[in-house]
Amino acid sequence: DTNPHGRPNSDVIIPIRNASDLTQRARNVWNIDFGLDRPVDDACLYAMPFAHVEKVIKPLRDNHREARQAKYWWLFARPCPDMRSSLSGLPRYAGTPRVSKHRLFVWLMPEMLCDSAAVAFARSDDYFFGVLHSRFHEVWALAQGTQLETRPRYTPTTCFETFPFPEADEGQRAAIGAAATELHTLRAGWLNPP
Repeated sequence: DTNPHGRPNSDVIIPIRNASDLTQRARNVWNIDFGLDRPVDDACLYAMPFAHVEKVIKPLRDNHREARQAKYWWLFARPCPDMRSSLSGLPRYAGTPRVSKHRLFVWLMPEMLCDSAAVAFARSDDYFFGVLHSRFHEVWALAQGTQLETRPRYTPTTCFETFPFPEADEGQRAAIGAAATELHTLRAGWLNPP
């Protein structure tokens, strides 16, 4: 089946990641995303995705207590425009689970969106990735964050925004970036052996 406007459904079907996807093998779950403000008349031109949203989501939103969700039932309830804008143009971005026994950060592709169980960082440089993986940041996050049962919770306002990023010279930035690249390469090899 083709859409009336000739556009592919891949325009609106995107991979989504949650905390489990970041710490284990990705589940390969996809979401239908009509963006921030696509009018219903345009969204319905993606015939099969729109029909699915109309069948599954619309009944949940028809009498929703939030007027926006009832009125714009085909759009995400909280589409995170600031995050989308920040990720725009980046080749990748970093993500971490909000709650996890071990703190780790992974690279994500910009076409993937994180759900509320993950924290996204609109940065693509290896130095930044390396500092987040540092023992200093881990200790800081453990001290500043909260706990969910026995697992540390990474809260961006206390764990990240208050973290005193080191003032590194170019040589230090390059060394930290190289170590982060090596860590990422080794970890990818361990998790996805040939």
